[in-house]
Amino acid sequence: MPTISTRRAEVTDAATVARFVYALLDELSDGKAPGIEIVTQNAETVLADISVVAVIACADNEPVGVMVLNECTAIYAGGKFGAISELYVRPDMRSQGIAPHLIAVALAEGRARGWKRLEVGAPRQPKWKRTLDFYLRNRFEEVGPRLRRMI
Repeated sequence: MPTISTRRAEVTDAATVARFVYALLDELSDGKAPGIEIVTQNAETVLADISVVAVIACADNEPVGVMVLNECTAIYAGGKFGAISELYVRPDMRSQGIAPHLIAVALAEGRARGWKRLEVGAPRQPKWKRTLDFYLRNRFEEVGPRLRRMI
């Protein structure tokens, strides 16, 4: 097993974060992700937002994954809570404890901020059953699908 470490991403890390988020989007959309330039611009904007925590995971000091965590507010959640908007680990580094390490970072951040919950959207099923199973193994509970409407 590699030595896993994490560090908070800064705006100067936008290219690294974008590379991983682009790979995530490309994997989830069967190769139809927006261009890397657009993803990089979006990463710069998001990383500058103080309500966002982005974390780069490294294995033996080499970046291998990323997680983007957002602070949200809802009445049903009792106030502020965290939402993982992106979590990606390079395919060749999966099943080596990196994603659980990122979730542990999210939980620690949530505890420090007084959140009562952490949410994540799972990709469509059954194609991404492995992803859903990962979150279930990490003590997330299935609460139903997430929908969107573009505006």
